[in-house]
Amino acid sequence: MSLNYWREYRTLFHVGVSYGVSEPTAFRIVRHVEDCLINSNLFNLNKKIPKGEGLDWNVVIVDATEISIQRPKKTKEKL
Repeated sequence: MSLNYWREYRTLFHVGVSYGVSEPTAFRIVRHVEDCLINSNLFNLNKKIPKGEGLDWNVVIVDATEISIQRPKKTKEKL
């Protein structure tokens, strides 16, 4: 499921439908696999910015297709 999500660049909703699970379940599975890869130290993202004359920095693409939902914390006043 995680490979399908990363390779085909579909939303978690559509990946979940393909595997017969809900969107939150698909999110938890993908997040778990990502956490396992990061904790294994076998997977590292390059932290250096690429340099060279062949790079065009006039265009910036922002990926905002999947964003974790930020929920407000519950306080005693609200309960």
